[in-house]
Amino acid sequence: MPVIVVGGDSKIGRGIVHYLAERPGEVRVFVSSAEAATTLRSRGVKIAVGDLSDESHVGAAATGAYCAVLITEAAYDGRTFAFAEPDGVVEGWLRAVGEAGVTRVIVVGTPRIPVSVATSEMRVLATDDMTTEAITHAVAALDEAQRL
Repeated sequence: MPVIVVGGDSKIGRGIVHYLAERPGEVRVFVSSAEAATTLRSRGVKIAVGDLSDESHVGAAATGAYCAVLITEAAYDGRTFAFAEPDGVVEGWLRAVGEAGVTRVIVVGTPRIPVSVATSEMRVLATDDMTTEAITHAVAALDEAQRL
Protein backbone atom coordinates (compact mmCIF):
# COMPACT_ATOMS: atom_id res chain seq x y z
CA MET A 1 0.00 0.00 0.00
CA PRO A 2 1.35 3.48 -0.80
CA VAL A 3 3.27 5.33 1.90
CA ILE A 4 4.24 9.00 1.86
CA VAL A 5 7.12 10.44 3.88
CA VAL A 6 6.68 14.16 4.58
CA GLY A 7 10.05 15.75 5.32
CA GLY A 8 11.96 13.00 3.59
CA ASP A 9 14.88 15.35 2.96
CA SER A 10 15.77 15.50 6.66
CA LYS A 11 18.46 13.21 8.09
CA ILE A 12 15.95 10.84 9.65
CA GLY A 13 13.64 11.11 6.65
CA ARG A 14 16.34 10.09 4.18
CA GLY A 15 17.10 6.98 6.22
CA ILE A 16 13.42 6.03 6.35
CA VAL A 17 12.91 6.63 2.62
CA HIS A 18 15.96 4.57 1.68
CA TYR A 19 14.78 1.69 3.84
CA LEU A 20 11.16 1.81 2.61
CA ALA A 21 12.33 2.01 -1.01
CA GLU A 22 14.00 -1.38 -0.62
CA ARG A 23 10.64 -3.04 0.00
CA PRO A 24 7.89 -3.68 -2.51
CA GLY A 25 5.21 -1.01 -2.80
CA GLU A 26 4.91 2.62 -3.71
CA VAL A 27 6.91 5.16 -1.72
CA ARG A 28 6.22 8.87 -2.09
CA VAL A 29 8.23 11.70 -0.59
CA PHE A 30 7.36 15.35 0.00
CA VAL A 31 10.53 17.45 0.23
CA SER A 32 11.51 21.11 0.12
CA SER A 33 14.78 20.66 -1.74
CA ALA A 34 15.10 20.02 -5.48
CA GLU A 35 18.57 18.60 -4.83
CA ALA A 36 17.14 16.05 -2.39
CA ALA A 37 14.47 15.18 -4.94
CA THR A 38 17.10 14.20 -7.48
CA THR A 39 18.88 11.93 -5.02
CA LEU A 40 15.68 10.31 -3.78
CA ARG A 41 14.23 9.89 -7.27
CA SER A 42 17.22 7.68 -8.11
CA ARG A 43 15.91 5.32 -5.39
CA GLY A 44 12.70 4.83 -7.38
CA VAL A 45 10.39 6.89 -5.19
CA LYS A 46 7.79 9.39 -6.35
CA ILE A 47 8.69 12.96 -5.41
CA ALA A 48 6.73 16.11 -4.63
CA VAL A 49 8.84 19.24 -4.10
CA GLY A 50 7.44 22.31 -2.39
CA ASP A 51 7.12 24.39 0.74
CA LEU A 52 6.47 21.98 3.61
CA SER A 53 4.15 24.57 5.16
CA ASP A 54 1.73 24.44 2.21
CA GLU A 55 -0.74 21.93 3.52
CA SER A 56 -2.75 21.89 0.28
CA HIS A 57 0.31 20.54 -1.54
CA VAL A 58 1.04 18.03 1.20
CA GLY A 59 -2.58 16.86 1.07
CA ALA A 60 -2.51 16.49 -2.71
CA ALA A 61 0.68 14.43 -2.51
CA ALA A 62 -0.86 12.25 0.23
CA THR A 63 -4.09 11.51 -1.65
CA GLY A 64 -4.41 7.77 -2.17
CA ALA A 65 -1.67 6.91 0.33
CA TYR A 66 -2.46 4.37 3.03
CA CYS A 67 0.25 5.52 5.44
CA ALA A 68 1.82 8.94 6.06
CA VAL A 69 5.11 9.25 7.91
CA LEU A 70 5.53 12.80 9.21
CA ILE A 71 9.12 13.71 10.12
CA THR A 72 8.92 16.50 12.73
CA GLU A 73 12.65 17.14 12.37
CA ALA A 74 11.84 18.78 9.01
CA ALA A 75 9.51 21.26 10.69
CA TYR A 76 11.97 22.26 13.41
CA ASP A 77 15.35 22.24 11.64
CA GLY A 78 15.45 25.94 10.76
CA ARG A 79 13.99 25.85 7.25
CA THR A 80 12.14 28.88 5.96
CA PHE A 81 8.39 28.43 5.58
CA ALA A 82 6.01 30.68 3.66
CA PHE A 83 2.72 29.74 5.28
CA ALA A 84 3.29 28.83 8.95
CA GLU A 85 5.68 28.65 11.87
CA PRO A 86 7.09 25.19 12.75
CA ASP A 87 4.26 24.19 15.13
CA GLY A 88 1.75 25.30 12.49
CA VAL A 89 3.60 23.24 9.89
CA VAL A 90 3.05 20.04 11.89
CA GLU A 91 -0.59 20.97 12.49
CA GLY A 92 -0.99 21.55 8.76
CA TRP A 93 0.48 18.16 7.92
CA LEU A 94 -1.96 16.48 10.29
CA ARG A 95 -4.92 18.31 8.76
CA ALA A 96 -3.69 17.61 5.23
CA VAL A 97 -3.23 13.86 5.62
CA GLY A 98 -6.53 13.55 7.49
CA GLU A 99 -8.39 15.40 4.74
CA ALA A 100 -6.57 13.30 2.10
CA GLY A 101 -8.08 10.16 3.63
CA VAL A 102 -4.84 8.59 4.85
CA THR A 103 -5.63 5.62 7.11
CA ARG A 104 -2.40 5.36 9.11
CA VAL A 105 -0.25 8.24 10.40
CA ILE A 106 3.16 7.80 12.01
CA VAL A 107 4.58 10.97 13.56
CA VAL A 108 8.34 10.57 13.89
CA GLY A 109 9.89 12.70 16.61
CA THR A 110 8.40 14.52 19.54
CA PRO A 111 6.10 17.28 18.29
CA ARG A 112 5.89 20.41 20.39
CA ILE A 113 2.10 20.49 20.05
CA PRO A 114 -0.72 18.13 20.99
CA VAL A 115 -1.16 15.70 18.10
CA SER A 116 -4.49 14.56 16.73
CA VAL A 117 -5.68 13.67 13.26
CA ALA A 118 -8.94 12.50 11.73
CA THR A 119 -7.76 9.00 10.88
CA SER A 120 -8.34 5.54 12.23
CA GLU A 121 -4.73 4.80 13.22
CA MET A 122 -2.01 7.07 14.58
CA ARG A 123 1.22 6.59 16.48
CA VAL A 124 3.82 9.07 17.70
CA LEU A 125 7.30 7.53 17.63
CA ALA A 126 9.43 9.43 20.14
CA THR A 127 12.98 9.30 18.79
CA ASP A 128 14.96 10.50 21.79
CA ASP A 129 18.04 8.32 22.29
CA MET A 130 17.31 6.29 19.12
CA THR A 131 19.74 5.89 16.26
CA THR A 132 18.59 6.64 12.72
CA GLU A 133 18.76 2.92 11.97
CA ALA A 134 16.55 2.06 14.96
CA ILE A 135 14.06 4.76 13.96
CA THR A 136 14.01 3.45 10.40
CA HIS A 137 13.30 -0.12 11.52
CA ALA A 138 10.60 1.04 13.97
CA VAL A 139 8.82 3.03 11.24
CA ALA A 140 8.96 0.06 8.84
CA ALA A 141 7.52 -2.24 11.52
CA LEU A 142 4.68 0.22 12.21
CA ASP A 143 3.98 0.57 8.49
CA GLU A 144 3.71 -3.23 8.16
CA ALA A 145 1.70 -3.81 11.35
CA GLN A 146 -1.88 -5.01 11.08
CA ARG A 147 -3.02 -2.25 13.49
CA LEU A 148 -1.20 0.51 15.34
